[in-house]
Amino acid sequence: MFVASDYPFLDVFWTMIIFFLWVIWIWFLIAILSDVFRRHDIGGGTKALWTIFIIFLPIAGAFTYLIVNGSGMAQRNVSESQAQQGRMDDYVRSVAGSGAAGEIERAKGLLDSGAINADEYAALKARALAGGAA
Repeated sequence: MFVASDYPFLDVFWTMIIFFLWVIWIWFLIAILSDVFRRHDIGGGTKALWTIFIIFLPIAGAFTYLIVNGSGMAQRNVSESQAQQGRMDDYVRSVAGSGAAGEIERAKGLLDSGAINADEYAALKARALAGGAA
């Protein structure tokens, strides 16, 4: 029969540490392999060789990849984050410009370009504010 005294606290603690390290190792390998496959500067053969190296010699392969491509990994992550932030900013701008403020901004642009006069601008502004209040 299995009881708590058969598995003391330090054994539980050691098991938790081992499990935690195992999860970190899996995450580490996934991060490296995702970087390998995300790269555009190497070909498919090189990607296959890195993958085989990391799968069959995981410790040597992972640390070799970090030594050889560590700074490149960081740069690729930063550039991907910046590109993603730019796409998010563009999306927010496109959605935010669809309300009354966006209509008034477009009308002001037309006024500044000379396409409409001040009276037409005032009418467009009043219509935008009336539609936004409704």
